[in-house]
Formats: sequence, C-alpha cells, structure tokens
Amino acid sequence: MTPWAPGAWWLLPRLRLWEHDTVTIAVEKNSPAPLLFVELDEEEVRAAAMEGKSLSLICGALSWLRDFEQKKRQEEALLLEPGEDPLGSGKDRPPFPSSFCQDPPDPLRPAGEPDWVTQFVQKKEERDLVERLKEEQIRRKKREERLQQTRHNAQLKYAAKRLRQEEEETESLLRLSKEMLAAGTEAEQLEQLESGEEELVLAEYESDEEKRTACGVDEDEDDLEEEHITKIYYCSRTHSQLAQFVHEVQKSPFGKETRLVSLGSRQNLCVNEDVKSLGSVQLINDRCMEMQRSKQEKKNRTEEDKPKKRRQETQAACPFYNHEQMQFLRDEILVEVKDMEQLVTLGKEARACPYFGSRFAIPAAQLVVLPYPMLLHAATREAAGIRLQGQVVIIDEAHNLIDTITGIHSAEVSGSQLCQAHSQLFQYMERYGKRLKAKNLMYIKQILYLLEKFVAVLGGNIKQNPNTQSLSQTGTELKTINDFLFQSQVDNINLFKVQRYCEKSMVSRKLFGFTERYGAVFPSSREQPKLTGFQHFLKSLQPGVTEAPVAPVEEDEAKAPRSSSPLMNIEGFLAALTTANHDGRVILSRQGSLSQSSLKFLLLNPAVHFAQVVKECRAVVIAGGTMQPVSDFREQLLACAGVEAERVVEFSCGHVIPPDNILPLIICSGPSNQQLEFTYQKRELPQMMEETGRILCNLCNVVPGGVICFFPSYEYQRQVHAHWDKSGLLARLAVRKKIFQEPKRASQVEQVLMAYSKCITSCGHVGGTVTGALLLSVVGGKMSEGINFSDDLGRCVVMVGMPYPNIRSPELQEKMAYLDQTLPRTPGQAPPGKALVENLCMKAVNQSIGRAIRHQRDFASIVLLDQRYARPSTLAKLPAWIRDRVEVKATFGPAFAAMRKVRPVFSFPRGPLPEM
Repeated sequence: MTPWAPGAWWLLPRLRLWEHDTVTIAVEKNSPAPLLFVELDEEEVRAAAMEGKSLSLICGALSWLRDFEQKKRQEEALLLEPGEDPLGSGKDRPPFPSSFCQDPPDPLRPAGEPDWVTQFVQKKEERDLVERLKEEQIRRKKREERLQQTRHNAQLKYAAKRLRQEEEETESLLRLSKEMLAAGTEAEQLEQLESGEEELVLAEYESDEEKRTACGVDEDEDDLEEEHITKIYYCSRTHSQLAQFVHEVQKSPFGKETRLVSLGSRQNLCVNEDVKSLGSVQLINDRCMEMQRSKQEKKNRTEEDKPKKRRQETQAACPFYNHEQMQFLRDEILVEVKDMEQLVTLGKEARACPYFGSRFAIPAAQLVVLPYPMLLHAATREAAGIRLQGQVVIIDEAHNLIDTITGIHSAEVSGSQLCQAHSQLFQYMERYGKRLKAKNLMYIKQILYLLEKFVAVLGGNIKQNPNTQSLSQTGTELKTINDFLFQSQVDNINLFKVQRYCEKSMVSRKLFGFTERYGAVFPSSREQPKLTGFQHFLKSLQPGVTEAPVAPVEEDEAKAPRSSSPLMNIEGFLAALTTANHDGRVILSRQGSLSQSSLKFLLLNPAVHFAQVVKECRAVVIAGGTMQPVSDFREQLLACAGVEAERVVEFSCGHVIPPDNILPLIICSGPSNQQLEFTYQKRELPQMMEETGRILCNLCNVVPGGVICFFPSYEYQRQVHAHWDKSGLLARLAVRKKIFQEPKRASQVEQVLMAYSKCITSCGHVGGTVTGALLLSVVGGKMSEGINFSDDLGRCVVMVGMPYPNIRSPELQEKMAYLDQTLPRTPGQAPPGKALVENLCMKAVNQSIGRAIRHQRDFASIVLLDQRYARPSTLAKLPAWIRDRVEVKATFGPAFAAMRKVRPVFSFPRGPLPEM
C-alpha cells in the first residue's frame, strides 16, 4: 500500500535523518494519494537535521501538502477550462481525477438500468462537481485576497484599533445611561430575590431539544465559517512542547508560507481577566459558555419585555467576543505563524478572543497544532470545530498515547466530594425549589438520589460529616459497570439523560455560583437538632460547626486557583458510567474514613475512543523518539480499533550519532562480585545498596561532567541515600561529584536543574577534585521525561534495576486480566497480561535513558545495572540504536575497563555543526 493513501498508518519508533548531503525518504511522488515522506531539497534537509525528529516529520508532511495542493489546482484547472461542457459529449474532456472521486459508487443503483440513465446520472454528478469546484475556487481567491490585504496593509490595524476605541466609548455611555434610568425602579426588583440571585436560578429545561445557543455560534458568525481544506493536525502532550514545535516551524523553510493555527484551552487563551481569575478549567469553561448564552439571550430579547434590574444583574456578554474583531483576529492568525503567547498578545491588542479566533481559523489553516485532549476526546474535538474527515494526523511524543487516552476518559470522585455535592444541591433546591420547573426538579432529585446511593455503596451516610465517618469495611473492590449500578440500586435511572441534563442546564455552574455567594456547605451529623433547609444551611456557616480543626493556609495554597464545584467532577464520573460494560471497571476504594474513600472509573479499552480517529482520518502517523516496544500500539490500539494488520506500516531509523559516540553496558555483577538483580525482595539488602554505591564511585572517577542515576521509586531512592550516608559512601561520592536529588514537588524541579547545570559548568572552568555533579532521579518522575541532559549535563546515565509497575495494583491486575481475555495469545510468547507488565517497564527505561544523546555531535555512556537486562526478550525491547551496540559484561572489571578505554571520547572537542 502506498504510504499516506486513505487509511494508511505509519508507526515511527525513531525518526532521525542520516548525516548525508541529500536525503530521499520514500517513493511514488505521483501516487493518487501522496505519501508522507517526499524528497526534501537541500535547505529543508539542513533545517530538519538541525532540529531533529519533530521538524523532520513536519518538513516531509508539509512538502507532501504543498505538492498535493499544487496537483489539486492543476486538476481543477483542467476541469474548469473554458469551453468544457460537463453535460456535453465528453469526447475531449479529460477523465475525472481520482482525487475528486472520493465517494464510492452507489450500491443501491440497479445493475441493469438503461445506459441513458447511467449517462445522465454520471453527467449530473460531473456538473455538480464542477459547480462545487467553482465555488471553492471563488472562496479560495477571496481568502487569499483578504489575507494578502491584511499582510501588506498596516493601516487596517490602526483603523480597527480606532474603531474599537469608539465602540468602547459608546458602550460605556450607553451603560451609564441605563444605570441612571434603572436607579428609579431599583427598590421594586428586590422584593423576591436578593441582588444578583436571578442568574443562579436554572432556566427551563427541554430534554429532547438540542439547542446550540450555548456554544456561542450565531448568525453573525456565518462569515467566519469556511469549508475545511486538506490539512495536517499535529498534536503533542504539553503546551510547552507545542510552543517549541511552532518555533521550529517558524525557523524552517515553510515558516513564511504556512497557514498555522495553535489551539489551546480557554485557560491558556482567555484574555478576559474576570473569567481567567476563576482559575479552574471547568469554571472558566462554564463561565465562558454562560456569557455566550447571555449574548444570545440579549440579542433575542426585545426592549419592551426586558426587566431593567435583571438586565443589570444578569451575566454580561464577553466584550472580547465581537464579530468584526474576531474576523480581524482570524485573518491575522492565518497571515503569519504565531505561537500561543503571541496569539494571546494579539488578542489583547485587538480586544478579540484568541480561543474563538483560533477556532474560526481552523477551516482555512494548513497546519493545526493542538494538545492531546483536543484530538483524543470526542466532545472536545467537536466543540473546537475539528473535522478529521480526509485529514492527516501526526501524533508526536506518542510513547504514552495509550495511558493518555485512558487518563482522559477515566474519572474519580471521593466520598467527601459526594457528600459535599449532595449537601450543596439539596440546599440549592430548598432555596429555589418553588422557582424551578418540574423537569428541573425531577433531574435534581435524580442526581441527589444517585449521590446518596454512591455514598451508601461505600458504606457511608450522606447525612453525616464525611470527615468523622469511620467505615466498618476497608479495602479495594472492583466491579463491572452493570454490577456497580445494580449494587448501588441506580440501574433504573437513565444516566444518558442525566448526563445530557447536566451538560445542557449547566447545573454545576449554577451550584458553584450559589456556594460562592453563601459559602461552602457541609453536611451535619445526625446528633444535630433537626433544622429546616435554609436554617440548616445558615447553621453550617457559623463558626465552630465543623469538628475538624482548620489547618493554616500556606502561601502556595493561598495563591492556588479556586476549586470547582464537586458536582463538576461527579458529572465526569456519571459520563464515564455510560461506557459499554466490558470496556471499563469501577473501583471502590474504602479507606479509614468516608472522606478518604473513593469511586474510580477505569477505562480498559482505549481503542473504543481512538477508533473514530482511525475511521475518519486520511492517514495517521504515530511518532516518537522512544516508542519501543511497539506491540502495545499494534494490539491495544490499532487491532482493537479494527485496523487490519496489512494497513499498518512500521518505519524506524537509526540514530544520527556515530557508533563510537555511545557505549551501552549491561553490568551483571559489581566490584565485589555481588550479583546485580534488583528484585523487590533483594533490592533493599544492605549489600545490594552498597554494591550500587561502589559502582557509582568507580564511574564518577572516570566520567567527567554530569552523571544521572535513575532509581525505580522515590522510596527506594530515599532508602539508598540514607544507607550511603550512614556507610560513608555518600562522602566518597561527594569527593568527585556534587550530589543532587530529584525533588517530589514539581515547583522545585527547575531550581534543582539550574543548580545542577551551574555546578557542572563551574567545575569545567575551575577544575579541581570535583569534576561535575551526580543527579539521583526516579523513573517516571519529573526528570525522566521531557528534559534534555545534552552534552556535559549527561555524559553517563545509570539505570538501577528494572522499574516494574506495582503488580499488586488492582488497576493493573484488572488490565492484565482484560488483555488475557480479549487479545489472542501468540505461541511461544508471554501472555498479553504479562507482556503488558514487561512493556510498561521497558517503556519507562527507554524514556529515562533517552535523556542523554540529544544531537548528532553528543556522546554518552548508558549503564544498566541488572543481569535481567541481558535476557534476549528484554534486549529486544531496547531501541535498535542501543540494542545493536550494547555490550553485556558478566563482571565489573571488563565493564570498568571499557569505560576507561573510551575515556578519550569524553574529551571530544565540541564545536558548531559541520556544513551540510
């Protein structure tokens, strides 16, 4: 199959360009559906080789897109040549290009119909196609003229700025006039509700109608909507990785001509300070949608029936959501490549919303850059206006793709959240029950019933304080979704309707406003005297009601964003319960008290959410620097999503560095001939920890610069450090290297890294007995992924033991059992469940040791301390560029000799990259 034909797949475990004068990767440039890698010119090769994997990918992809668009325009020109008659005889008309004939023949058309009918239908289809192409051509010319005008006419920016200032002054005067007019009737409107309470009351809910007013799209925005062109969606894990990628595109040969759009969440792109100050992602989303709804209601409401006081107190529409300014911002985004920070700055200057402005730029964009959740979560994808039909998707840094999908669609709620949500919602119903319509009351009572039963299944009482409730039974229990619903006695409730109600009515947003107004609500104990609903609520606000002492607020906590309503988290759990019974499990975790207990939904089949991406896309590229082992992707994602094995094309390149620049060693025993096997039973033995320290002492004597040592867990790192301190090994290590430890708190990581880097730099200039630094890190921690220890920062990476996951974890045991039941077992290989454990371990190892060797002139040694690494099955899971060069040393002497032998390599002079 031709790569990048419709339905083609590419798995790219390691893509690196070789250091050649020219690079040609892949074939068939004139295939009907062009491929991923085409011949790059010299400038593109140099740019890609300088930056690495991500830019190598995008240079090839954008080259393909450029050729695809050029070929499509040539075919359009042939079809639209003057004098051609789509309904004519067709003798001189060229055949229809395959790229325009994407629809399969109609299977319902009778096989024996007359020829004139067939010809008429065919000619009509051809005529419709020509008309559609003409419309597309007109729209494309208008867009290009508009962007060209925006690019070269700087006066438009100043004119738009003046217009914005005039509109703001006009709005300010109108608002002042309305306030003066409303002042006379203010007292009349305060009789029933207090000031500002009107917006807390739920609007009438119609369960069977799907209204679109909340999404913020109205008639004025028709001009902002365009037809989606063929494009590339590039996604990665974090916003920082995406920003780095955008900077690489800006420096590439495609930086001037590519229409690129950076997508992000409201939390990252919102420029309305009142909304952004809410802090919580869910609160920001809800407030934004509420303001769009207010704008629509304001537009639809006539002047005669507006209650003046209500007009003052309902949520105002967002001033940054303006049609003309959104159109201006959309064009500015498409004119020049901008990262997210530049997009926010432009939005503030233009007083236009970057979140919606970037969304409206998607249809005309050629390259869309977005984080994982926006692509992998169907609801988020739909809300952002992302259409994958016939498009190309590149998923970079995909080594944890399965875990990401699982995490996005899993949910957990604590007993404390369940009790708090019940108490808040009950007091809300008590306060506004007489104002709510029947359907609102019905759904609120259903939610209250669900919360009560969820607490009961944990063994608690919804009416008592969760902090003071002790559970009679403790432990962890796993249930299928159906069994959990039956045990909770909620199987008679339609969770799909409840979920839709929560989404459309925005009840959690109303509830948050209610609790913000009156303070937090806590359930009282049974011993409290029985009070009426609102008296109970007021009683809970009095000091001294809660029995638990209030802990002092730290400075970091005081600055933390406000937490969202607990009902918002519970909505996610309810949505997860609508998953098919065999694709997920519910974990009941009963701890000492109800507040510490929890209900967690665990997704077992991530392919069920990835299948839609597979089905719609023209081609998908799953890429990463350390993707080995790739069997998980084939079996858990692609096969389970219905992708045939012959459609999957695996492509892997060697590393860009010369063979002499890396020395991978597997050491099976230490200096005192202690066998190195860091199993859970043996690794805490004093002799094992001492042997590890002696190995590091020897390595630090010959390796200059930085040494990074990875341990399986924070706890084991702490134990080893304490033992070395007691035995004197820590002092011996400190003679040659200054010792740093990875902190548990993410806020301290940057500080430690700066001190580590500064120490290595100063030691290189000053000299002396201390030759660098030793960094004690943890596999799966903050420094095992996404941080580059290039050059002197990482001349040696040491892996202590094999970081197997906790086999006693209920989640892992259930996942293993699920894979054993659903995946076929290959003869001669481990069962799928056991293979999962092995793969999780080796993925973590590969990520950690990949922190070194970051460019083509870099060099380092990789030391694996455990004899189990020498097993053929384990060796096969290492990246090929390491596996092909690894040396297994049964004793420490030959290993140390090998390190000393390559000592001259460590003094390899650094300099600029050679000219290509």
